[in-house]
Amino acid sequence: MKILLTGGAGQLGRCLVTACKRHEVVALDRHALDITELGKVRDAISNHRPDLLINASAFNDVDGAESRIIEAYSVNALGPRILAVATAANAIPLLHVSTDYVFDGSGRRPYHEFDRTNPLSVYAASKLAGEGAIRSLNPRHYIVRTAWLFWENGGNFLLSMYALRARAQVKVVSDQYGSPTYVPHLAAGIIQLVETEAFGTYHLAGHGSASRWELVTELFRHLGVSTPVLPVSHLEFATPAQRPAYSVLTSVQKPYISLPPWQEGMDEFASRLKR
Repeated sequence: MKILLTGGAGQLGRCLVTACKRHEVVALDRHALDITELGKVRDAISNHRPDLLINASAFNDVDGAESRIIEAYSVNALGPRILAVATAANAIPLLHVSTDYVFDGSGRRPYHEFDRTNPLSVYAASKLAGEGAIRSLNPRHYIVRTAWLFWENGGNFLLSMYALRARAQVKVVSDQYGSPTYVPHLAAGIIQLVETEAFGTYHLAGHGSASRWELVTELFRHLGVSTPVLPVSHLEFATPAQRPAYSVLTSVQKPYISLPPWQEGMDEFASRLKR
C-alpha cells in the first residue's frame, strides 16, 4: 500500500514513517503541502497516486487557538474538509487524527466512540468540525481520537516537565485525568487499523488513565529525579483555554485495537531520555 502522509515532520508523522515497514510512505511536511489549499492537495494526490492518505497535520496550540481562531479552524477544520473532498473524488480512503478534547470531561467513566461530544475550547471545536467534515464528505474514512501524546523528540507536556527537573520543586495539575499515549504505540495502532479496512471512528490511546501529576511523578521516578512534584489544582494555572477535567478514552468499536498501557510507553520514553 502506498500512503501519502501529511504533517510528516511532526512527532506522529515521524513515528508513522517508522511504523510503516510493510508500506511505501510519502511524507510531506506543511511546507511541502498546505492542506488548506485544494489545488495543492489535488496536485499531491495526482502526483503520488496513493492508496491511502493519513492526515497528521494539526494546529495543536490549545491556548493559542483562543486568539488565533481563524488559523486553528483553517488547519483543523478547513484542511480536513479539503482532504475529504480530494480523496473522495479519487476514491481514496482518508485517516484523520483527532483529540480527546472533543469531550467536556463532565463524565466519570472513560469516553467511548459513541459518547456525546461537547468541546470546551476553540481548539477542541475546530477539531470536532474537522471530524464532521470528513464524515459528511468521504464515507471511506477513519477518524482516530487520541490523547496526551508524549515522545522523546518534538514538543510535548512531558518534555516540558523534564526540562524543569533541576528546579527546587515542580507544581503539576492533579485534577485533570486522561489517557497518556506514547506516540510510537499510536503509530503502530494506526497502521494496524488501516490494514483492517474497517472504516469508522476509533479511540486509540494508551491503556489506563493518569492525572498529569501522576504522569510526571512516574517520569521522575524512572529517571531517579529527586525534585519534589507537588499536586495542585488546575485553578492555580490560569490558561486561556478550558480543558476537560476527565477525558480518559476507551473503545467499543470493532475491530478492537488496544494500545499498550501508558506505563509501558513511559518505560521506553524514560529509557530513551537516559541515553
